[in-house]
Amino acid sequence: MRIYTKSGDKGTTSLVYGQRIPKNDLRVESYGTCDEANSMIGLAMSHLQTSSFANNEEVNEAFHKIQTTLFHVGAELATPEGKEVKWKLTDEDIKDLEHTIDKWDASLEPLKNFILPGGHPAGATLHCARTVIRRAERCAVAIEHVNPLVLAYLNRLSDFLFVAARYINSGLGEQEKTLHQGS
Repeated sequence: MRIYTKSGDKGTTSLVYGQRIPKNDLRVESYGTCDEANSMIGLAMSHLQTSSFANNEEVNEAFHKIQTTLFHVGAELATPEGKEVKWKLTDEDIKDLEHTIDKWDASLEPLKNFILPGGHPAGATLHCARTVIRRAERCAVAIEHVNPLVLAYLNRLSDFLFVAARYINSGLGEQEKTLHQGS
């Protein structure tokens, strides 16, 4: 199998089951944005590998599952309406995120102010991934007949990424910066 097919040279791509659509279609934009966020998560995890973060194994396991599930989200978004989705999202995928959010958030200082994205490169990259997921969510909302679990998962994942960035930054001793007091 070759990496290049030349089938997209004229600005179209295939959905699951072969239907050709323009590359600027909302479906393509949405699953492409999920792929972008997935790459940002991979970058964050590579930054974390070079750190002295104590809970690396737990975080790696959580993010391995999330990166896999993002492929399932992409499959949902790349499957035309009325066709069977091969890799389906489940309520359990969302519950897993919620469980980890609650667990990690319980170990953090309660929020009293808005915080500015940043900190350790792993945490800062997760803040970036969060904003990319929010964009994917905005795209997915605009698609007719999208699986409601896709929307719920993307919404919860952005919350997860926020907490994960704080959790990693905290675990690495990074102080959160809040809005400038004069603002």
